[in-house]
Amino acid sequence: MARAQGARALMALAFETTYGTPPASGFTRMPFASTSLGAEQPLLNSELLGYGRDPLAPIKDALTADGNVVVPIDAEAFGFWLKAAFGQPITTGTAAPYSHEFRSGGWVLPSMSIETGMPEVPRFAMYSGCVLDTLSWQMQRSGLLTATASLVAQGEAIATTSAAGTLAEIDLQRFGHFNGAITRNGQPLGNIVSAEITYANTLDRIETIRSDGRIDGADPGMAALTGRIEVRFADQLLVTQAISGEPCEMTFAYVLPSGESLTMVAHAVYLPRPRIEISGPQGVQASFDWQAARDSTVGRMCTTTLVNAVESY
Repeated sequence: MARAQGARALMALAFETTYGTPPASGFTRMPFASTSLGAEQPLLNSELLGYGRDPLAPIKDALTADGNVVVPIDAEAFGFWLKAAFGQPITTGTAAPYSHEFRSGGWVLPSMSIETGMPEVPRFAMYSGCVLDTLSWQMQRSGLLTATASLVAQGEAIATTSAAGTLAEIDLQRFGHFNGAITRNGQPLGNIVSAEITYANTLDRIETIRSDGRIDGADPGMAALTGRIEVRFADQLLVTQAISGEPCEMTFAYVLPSGESLTMVAHAVYLPRPRIEISGPQGVQASFDWQAARDSTVGRMCTTTLVNAVESY
């Protein structure tokens, strides 16, 4: 009997025309490091009395389908997750390289169908109505660069054969921490030990009464762009900004030698006043749990631009 192995697992993704309805074709093979996307339905213990000490049969509770997908931050596949987070991009360019600009604050988010497959069992699970709740990643000096996409799905359908059909392939060109840079108001920001970035759509699950136990949808709420930066305390630049309460523009970017790039610009970042602790003879560090807000001049909170050879998403 074959046993499932993560090394043989597959993931396919396609955007839906109708929420909760997987498309017949158009799926793309997606690289991923791990996934907890799945459906679960707990059991409720019987509360009834009069039948002795042994309980009666449990009752099924509501069905929940959600989970996280850990994906590489690369020059092509990551555009699918950015589209899920921000909506349809504004694409410019008549030939490669193309520039895809994703803007925060959109009212409509696309839904996706995602199939995870374990062919040796075989088990192919199609998750329809997937909407992205949060997208987060960390910048640091070394290690593998990945992002975590948190998803809310409508339901799960399990089959012994794939429903994704022929998969489109992508050219995997990963960004690395070595390709990263952070700037503040256009100037390089030094002494940064690490940075965390989280974009959230704050999804509202529409949990109506249905015969199939599924949700009716997941509507976006107030968007949020937050994070943390760990700084070696070398000057008063960020502390002064935190005390004054004035915002700054921060840019988190990755650029490959071949020209592909990923740039997220938070147009108005506010810093809290941090506690500066001296915990020993080693260097002093400060943590800033920053928040971004809508910039009145630009008219939005953040802009993410992906430059690659993909004509459209």
